[in-house]
Amino acid sequence: MKHENKPLEEQDKKQTGSPLKGEPIYLAVGKLRRPHGIMGEMLMEVWTDFPERLKKGKKVFVGDDHSIYEIDQIRSADKMVLVHFKGYNTSQDIDQLRNALMYVRADALPALPEGEYYFHQLIGLNVVDESGQPVGILSEIMETGANDVYVIITPAGEEVLLPAIDEVIRKVDLEQGRLIVNLPEWYSSK
Repeated sequence: MKHENKPLEEQDKKQTGSPLKGEPIYLAVGKLRRPHGIMGEMLMEVWTDFPERLKKGKKVFVGDDHSIYEIDQIRSADKMVLVHFKGYNTSQDIDQLRNALMYVRADALPALPEGEYYFHQLIGLNVVDESGQPVGILSEIMETGANDVYVIITPAGEEVLLPAIDEVIRKVDLEQGRLIVNLPEWYSSK
């Protein structure tokens, strides 16, 4: 089961899958760290799997108030990127954005192929087994080398870890807000 974690490219809103009721309006794609040089560039930690979608002319939202900024230039810098916003030409101009988060609108995300979901679409889903019995709420997705692992919090407050593989994750039903799972044998023996 594939997931996409924070893609960015704006597309026709009819083809996007977000935000549905209860989903976030903005998704963080990076954290601005500090000014770099004297020409208004900022170092940014990249939190998106698709940094190539951040490009010149892209409008992004920065900080808790989601102020709109337009990317004038963006380029690689070791494990980060250097971003320059239109109209900000000195390090003093841009310093107020130090440690601010950069966001994109969730409704500007491209639609994913069938069977693929954004993490924010899955977090918070009610998890039920194939007979409809409640298992808990999907609270976190851990990215591992082999496959993702879904962290489910049971009604008793216990944590259950389920591998995100087709044999276990049987159906994602975003409209009903639930995830149907085939519980492994070890779980039913608890």
